[in-house]
Amino acid sequence: MLKKIGFCLLLASTTCWAGDKAIIGSTEQMSVGQAGLSYEARIDTGAVNTSLHAFDLEVEGGSEKKMKDNIGKNLSFTTENEEGEQKRLTAKIVKTSTVSNSQGRETRYMVDLDVGFQGKERKVRVNLRDRSHMDYKLLIGRNWLKGRYVVDVSEKKVIGPVAPISILESGLIFDTRIDTGAVENSLHAVDLVVENGEEDMEKNIGKRLSFTTENEKGESHRVTAMIVETSLIRNAQGSEVRYMVELTVGQPGQEYKVKVNLKDRSKMSYKFLIGRNWLQGHYMVDVSL
Repeated sequence: MLKKIGFCLLLASTTCWAGDKAIIGSTEQMSVGQAGLSYEARIDTGAVNTSLHAFDLEVEGGSEKKMKDNIGKNLSFTTENEEGEQKRLTAKIVKTSTVSNSQGRETRYMVDLDVGFQGKERKVRVNLRDRSHMDYKLLIGRNWLKGRYVVDVSEKKVIGPVAPISILESGLIFDTRIDTGAVENSLHAVDLVVENGEEDMEKNIGKRLSFTTENEKGESHRVTAMIVETSLIRNAQGSEVRYMVELTVGQPGQEYKVKVNLKDRSKMSYKFLIGRNWLQGHYMVDVSL
């Protein structure tokens, strides 16, 4: 995980900025300019060089016995993406590369190709090998990433400062404030009733609590959930203890369980506030959205 994430700009589906370097996920849709094909590329920080699926390799003018003696000659080969689209390419052999893996050692031809996000490709050295038995026909190695990109394998999504968020137990969607300054999520709740409740809030942990919540459109629903803990909240008005329950929260169709504290937010513009306990490990916030 990145220790420091700078200002995040949404460039494409998953590309953001960490300082002066872009953040990309563990897989990305990329293209090879000379082929005019799009590939679902594996981003592999363990690989020194970028690798492209290639077969039917032919050295123009005939191949020498030693592969390195073919450096400088033109090489014709066919590449194919995951959709089965093929293209015959010709490129100059600029180097050979010996690769060690679990199958042993093999030497591959290397050529210079334009690789990257469509319309933003740049020239990089690529080794050629038959990747027909592999899930990814294009593998992006460190020689393409270095100095320009950091890889976020968690593939966190980007969310703006306000977003429509669903709470499944309520059947409602809230126009929600995304607040990185808040530790916890907080939901508007009134008419709280604890089954067999006691005055000491701590003694009600584990009991069932019913409450009414309402979104910004005035739609309301009665919800019942178990009290999982209490939370001491400090703010400009002082401090208060709130009940916390577990609810299924998220963008519609992408909800997951998270703890939520309950408070009367009737005087607040946003009836639901998302804090770091929902964002952490899942989302990055771009306040410009």
